[in-house]
Amino acid sequence: MMQRILATVLFVLIALRAAVAQEDVVWVQIEAQPTLAEAEARARAYAADLPDVNGFSLGGGWYAIALGPYARNDAEQVLQVYRAEGSIPRDSFIAFSRNFGQQFWPVGANAMNQPATNAPQSDTATAASEPEPTPLPEVQPADETPREARASEAQLSREDREALQIALKWAGFYDAAIDGAFGRGTRNSMAAWQAANGFETTGVLTTLQRAELLRQYNAVLDGLGLRVVRDDVAGIEIAMPTEIVEFEKYEYPFAHYTASGDLPATVLLISQKGGQDTLFGLYDIMQTLEIVPPEGPRNRENDSFFLIGQGPDFVSHTEARLEDGDIKGFTLIWPAGDEERRTRLLGEMQKSFARIDGTLNPAQISEEQSIDLVSGLEIRKPKLSRSGFYIDRQGTVVTTSEAVQGCARITLEDGTEADILLDDPALGIAVLLPRSGLAPLGIATFQRSTPRLQSDVAVAGYSYGGMLGAPTVTFGTLADLNGLQGEETLKRLALSTLPGDAGGPVVDAGGAVLGMLLPRSDDTAGRNLPEDVNFARHGSAILAELEKLGIQAQTTDAVNQVDPETLTTEAGNFTTLVNCWD
Repeated sequence: MMQRILATVLFVLIALRAAVAQEDVVWVQIEAQPTLAEAEARARAYAADLPDVNGFSLGGGWYAIALGPYARNDAEQVLQVYRAEGSIPRDSFIAFSRNFGQQFWPVGANAMNQPATNAPQSDTATAASEPEPTPLPEVQPADETPREARASEAQLSREDREALQIALKWAGFYDAAIDGAFGRGTRNSMAAWQAANGFETTGVLTTLQRAELLRQYNAVLDGLGLRVVRDDVAGIEIAMPTEIVEFEKYEYPFAHYTASGDLPATVLLISQKGGQDTLFGLYDIMQTLEIVPPEGPRNRENDSFFLIGQGPDFVSHTEARLEDGDIKGFTLIWPAGDEERRTRLLGEMQKSFARIDGTLNPAQISEEQSIDLVSGLEIRKPKLSRSGFYIDRQGTVVTTSEAVQGCARITLEDGTEADILLDDPALGIAVLLPRSGLAPLGIATFQRSTPRLQSDVAVAGYSYGGMLGAPTVTFGTLADLNGLQGEETLKRLALSTLPGDAGGPVVDAGGAVLGMLLPRSDDTAGRNLPEDVNFARHGSAILAELEKLGIQAQTTDAVNQVDPETLTTEAGNFTTLVNCWD
């Protein structure tokens, strides 16, 4: 009881002190907890007995409980009295506002911007009639002795000790294993850190010094508002940068948390029911999205996967795991060039990730739907899509030179990457070789016989850039065996095409290849050609280029005729999509 009265008198005296400058405001940090729930519970317990209880994020998934704000001298007396009566732990210490992030206790409070407790303003007469309070003795800041530091250090868990080694390694003072064992190497690194930071070099960090080391380590996360978010709809609990992203919408199987300010960051929570097939399907679909650039490591196991996409402007990290029929995970999208903060934030998200009951409902789909969107996310699209055709069992492809200009990479319709064997812009021909084995449904056969003028021809191609998932066949006639200027390596066609058809095979009525469709040139010599005028590179010119590469293509002299349905199927079997990517 006497201790409680003493504490009450102490706070009355503090309240009567003169105003202090804002830069002298400090706090008494009494605890730190690794989860928001634990920190809120402890703050509530302290607030039942003590005034001025506040809670702040420390970053790195840790949360501080602190008393204040006080002037420095007042804080030292609060620390001394409360330690003496056992109201706060003996390892409590003086902390500064810069140590703290977003306030979580009391809810809605903003004590960080408040000045230290000041004496109330009174008129002169009242002030003269009241006795002056007896000044309290000045107390210098006290830190632990080496013996006390060892005692408090002994209370650390292995995880706490490893965290200190990680922080020392980050600071450049430790380069051995992270094992939680404080041997000679760790002690030497502690002494070196103490010397660099103006502390006595004992090789044993006090509670205050440990807090300062971790503060330095976690400073990179300041301003992110890192706190655990519980999403009951998705059934996920995870630490999230709440100052950077905010909830936007549910779009099965994702919960979208998008940028709330200038930093272009995004967090997606993945939540759906399913089995291994669903997991594998998600893995494949994610790689078609703009948010997962094709460059970067990735791996798929029987019950989990991760995808890292490294683009010029951002880096994305996705991971998901199948457990008990639920697939859950997350994606972090962060600006490129901010690797330390990204990797530290990612680590905190991975450590804090927890499954709770519930998964997203497949019916949770927004009204905005588009063929270019998957669950509200844009599909990655090539800069150019053209057609091509297989000419051997190895999957070698002939296509238009236009399809391979300025490409960072080239893929065929199933996503297989291909290399350029030949690119002849003058002839408009390119030849591609897939990097991995393919088994084409069909192989082109070139027609060596001269076709008849005005005979039926057809072009197979991906008119709509792969949007339909299969090639279309356009029918027309052979208008001339040569070009408009008499070019012998050209054939003039009377049929209408689209840009995506360029590079596709031009076939006769029996399905044999007469040549390759060239891109339209609509402003030849200042004149626009009619829409149904197109040109094909002669099959003989293509065969000559293939022979130079040592590739023997199939040929025939037979002139046959098949029904349109059969021709459409056969030509479609050896036609492929060619995509050019930035």
